[in-house]
Amino acid sequence: MLNKKIGIVGVGNVGSSLAYSIATNSLCDEVLLKDIRDDFIQALSLDITQASINTNSKTKVKACIKNEDFNSCDIVVITAGIARKPNMSREDLLFTNAKIMNSILDDILPINPNAIFIIVSNPLDAMVYSALQKSKLSRNRVFGMAGALDSARFKYYISQKLNFDYTKIDAIVIGSHSNSMLPLIKRVKVDDKNLVDILNQKELDEILENTKNGGAKIVELLKTGSAYFAPAFNTYLMCKAILNDEKEIFSCSVKLEGEYGYKDISIGVPVILGKNGIDKILELTLDNEEKDLFEKSIQTVKSSINILNK
Repeated sequence: MLNKKIGIVGVGNVGSSLAYSIATNSLCDEVLLKDIRDDFIQALSLDITQASINTNSKTKVKACIKNEDFNSCDIVVITAGIARKPNMSREDLLFTNAKIMNSILDDILPINPNAIFIIVSNPLDAMVYSALQKSKLSRNRVFGMAGALDSARFKYYISQKLNFDYTKIDAIVIGSHSNSMLPLIKRVKVDDKNLVDILNQKELDEILENTKNGGAKIVELLKTGSAYFAPAFNTYLMCKAILNDEKEIFSCSVKLEGEYGYKDISIGVPVILGKNGIDKILELTLDNEEKDLFEKSIQTVKSSINILNK
């Protein structure tokens, strides 16, 4: 088997949790860490390696101080970016994180020519679009992790409402990674029964509201940060599907080229992930209400892209 590498750019809470999951599960041969904090990633490489020793993991964790050491990755996960600060406009946040994304790609794209790029940086859909514009790579190789996380939160709130095993819940979220996301509640199956036949409208609305604010609730409780275990583990599952060519379905932020009636926009829809990244985009048949809500989600992302294109 060829040497398999996953690179992580931005080793904060999400990046370090992802590296830990990869290493302790022996997913690949090497995990490369890149961050502006050299001592920090050296410490993490030691800590994660020592954590994984008793699992007999084959995965080596390496801190990359020099750009040229961060090379030949099969997958590169980019989590780098800043959070919105008080008195910072949405426009400033977009420009700042797009600038960070462009700088990262300038450094690593030439030495990772065959990599698949998973974007986790926020604002997610706009950052996927920005990375595609900068890299000029095909859409199957540059996409975002968000819908998988939102879908997990959707299942969680359904299971909480029903006090039911979430492994028997089939649910998916599409649209933007924001309050305008679209949890497809009419399609939810609970042990092969329709959720809309089990709960009343008030209960359904509560699930929708909780799902859309799932990340904000964690931010509110943490006070000094945002969720990281769930985003990291959903990214791990995507990496696993790619490296093992599993052909699994995930909701990912991907550039549409006519699907769902839209072009030149990155937004969350179900895809099949395999060794080439996105093998196929699955086009769901939406009813009129779902189409209207998806359009609102599209417009949210478009407003961000229009700012970037100024």
